Amino acid sequence: MTGRIKRVARGIDDITRAVWDDSGPLLKVGIVVVLVVTATAIPLIPIALAARYIANR
Repeated sequence: MTGRIKRVARGIDDITRAVWDDSGPLLKVGIVVVLVVTATAIPLIPIALAARYIANR
């Protein structure tokens, strides 16, 4: 079970790195605006942070 959780966390972390870390500042602002306007930032940001923490443990 722990292996599955870590594998899922790595997958989420890979996606967030591809979208967020490899983006320029203008694209990051656009992503944040879309997330805030659609209210998806509330669940997505904590999930992404938790996944990054678990993946890097």
